[in-house]
Amino acid sequence: MEGNIFDIRRFSTHDGDGIRTTVFLKGCPLSCVWCQNPEGISIRRRPLYFENRCIHCETCVHTCRNGGFRAEDGAIVLNPNVEEDWEKLIYHCPTGAIEMDSKTASVEEIMEEIRKDQVFYKHGGGVTLSGGEPLLQWEFAREILKQCRKEKIHTAIETALFVQTEALEAVIPYLSMAFSDLKLIDDQAHRKYVGVSNKLIKKNIEILLKSEVKDQVIIRTPMIPGITTTKENIQGIAAFISAIYPEVSYEILNYNPLAEAKYHLVDMKYCFDENPKLYSKEQMQEFGHWARQAGVKNVIIES
Repeated sequence: MEGNIFDIRRFSTHDGDGIRTTVFLKGCPLSCVWCQNPEGISIRRRPLYFENRCIHCETCVHTCRNGGFRAEDGAIVLNPNVEEDWEKLIYHCPTGAIEMDSKTASVEEIMEEIRKDQVFYKHGGGVTLSGGEPLLQWEFAREILKQCRKEKIHTAIETALFVQTEALEAVIPYLSMAFSDLKLIDDQAHRKYVGVSNKLIKKNIEILLKSEVKDQVIIRTPMIPGITTTKENIQGIAAFISAIYPEVSYEILNYNPLAEAKYHLVDMKYCFDENPKLYSKEQMQEFGHWARQAGVKNVIIES
């Protein structure tokens, strides 16, 4: 069994307990306007061009067959939608300015990478599957989780839960921990900013918060200025999840201004013309206070 991944990040401390190896699976059914990993949205593999590495030797322009690269007004322009021998172009680029955005790998190849970090897992770390949406490739994800559990490696998943309920139920037995997003409680706003209804997400959250791992589930909301940061939204989410499971853990994530830099690589426009700053510690505490007022006992604030 093979899957499509776009990154393996080692020594992560933000994707679960301890030091973790985070495997990013490609493809996501959502279209969040603030997506933190825009390179992980499309399931399709494509080339990326890094202008800051390029010396404008035009080797790529002369090597390509169908106009994948062209020189225009002193710049190198990539067209990722034509058929080219991209691996050949990557090989011939002298500065590494061309890369594929992902690779295909087997379960065993992923496990070989995971085992390299096994020494760290003895001190509370483990493996986290992220994305994209890891459950878009749920059978592949399940096999990785299953093998990790077999080798006594702590497992976690980061999911937005806009997936078939059967996919969620298939991986729950192999999870030590789960992080699930609920970004907007209002369905109309969710459709506007995330691209889909939140009804399936809410249904799957209920299943997760009634499952055998409910005490190891953390519901997350990223603080996106002017979109998710209203008192109505935070308290609506808090009331919804605490009504399902009163001991639920709810994490409020600070805005991440670093995502903007990735958008030009995948020919996408970021949602903000002027990139906002991180929220202050005081502002994050205020968001947490709203969640507690609405019934959540266990609020985690990532500042």
